[in-house]
Amino acid sequence: MRMATYAAVGTASTLIVVKFGAWLMTDSVSLLSTLIDSFLDVAASTVNLLAVRHALEPADHEHRFGHGKAESLAGLAQSAFISGSAMFLLLQAGERLYNPSIITNTPIGYAVMVFSIIATIALVVFQKYVAKRTQSLAIVADSTHYSMDVLVNISVIVSLFLASELGWQIADPLFAIAISFYILHGAYEIGIEAYHILMDRELPQDDRERIHALASDHPQVISVHDMRTRQSGPDLFIQMHLEMSGKLSLFQAHDVADAVMFKVKKAYPRAEVLIHQDPSGIEEERVFED
Repeated sequence: MRMATYAAVGTASTLIVVKFGAWLMTDSVSLLSTLIDSFLDVAASTVNLLAVRHALEPADHEHRFGHGKAESLAGLAQSAFISGSAMFLLLQAGERLYNPSIITNTPIGYAVMVFSIIATIALVVFQKYVAKRTQSLAIVADSTHYSMDVLVNISVIVSLFLASELGWQIADPLFAIAISFYILHGAYEIGIEAYHILMDRELPQDDRERIHALASDHPQVISVHDMRTRQSGPDLFIQMHLEMSGKLSLFQAHDVADAVMFKVKKAYPRAEVLIHQDPSGIEEERVFED
């Protein structure tokens, strides 16, 4: 995961340099929008780097469940950063609507945008590979943001063409405004996902049904109830009650619980599975109905 964060910071820093030069040469507000976005990319990716480094630290005496939620906090920080950049861009684009200016040196703008697209696509492919292996929210959020950047860069090329070749100067600020709303939508998606994880939202229903089926498949398990799940960074926490025959010895019930635990962990290697064993036939208040 660390390599993905280093790659993100390095890519965004490089794009800042080339976009800044292109903006000075073209005076395009839509190109300015991508420059601002790259500044925020560096800030957000740096937060991600620190958060991932902290999240990978093992559990300690004061944090028995590990440090995985540092990633979700980084997701909220990213959401705030991205929202701020979008609002600033709206102000810049609004001013340009009233005071349009001629865009110059458009070939430089085209070249920089094509370079940005290629570099960003390469980064996104690497991030998606890492995210698939680690299930890291911080990397997923960063990848989502950079995926949007690809579309943003393409739209800038279109706005440069309309403004320089067709003389539609208003296209430049209009595209910038559209980009800002697109960025705000992405910030909302990242922020709401981070919020849900910080609030210990259950895993998706498909995963819960799969876990329930894996536990119920054991011949000694009569029923499964009070299952709880949550995610913290790349780690999952799964709790459940298994109802078994009251005639089983404690050793036998323990063996059944271990067998179910290992079966679930095989399907979810990053999960910590906690199982409570109930003898069948007793009256027990169920906290949750699955």
